Amino acid sequence: MGLIKNGDEILVLDRKKEDWPGITLPGGKVKDDETIVEAMKREMLEESGLEMIDPECIGYIEWLIDEDRHLCLLFQTERFAGDLKSSEEGEVFFMKIEDLKDQALSQDMDKILDLYGLSWR
Repeated sequence: MGLIKNGDEILVLDRKKEDWPGITLPGGKVKDDETIVEAMKREMLEESGLEMIDPECIGYIEWLIDEDRHLCLLFQTERFAGDLKSSEEGEVFFMKIEDLKDQALSQDMDKILDLYGLSWR
């Protein structure tokens, strides 16, 4: 998952897919031929039209789903390039951090925001 911070706003994705609906951050899976950082940059570009510049890994979150362990690394940056555009994953837009408390967040997004150290509640 990747967080792009722009002043007092962050980039969010209003995900429409049934398996993980609600406000979340762009992200996805690593392909066999890419590094984790390359995957983060690719997923961000595919889902938002923005290129993450110098993303920093700040932590992780993990889930146990159907006896499979899923590990999600959390990246962030304040540097980005490109033009914002939504994708089939859902609409992307910048939102004030304090406005997140009034949104329908995706599963575990509250925990993820806390891991990023954002004061949003």
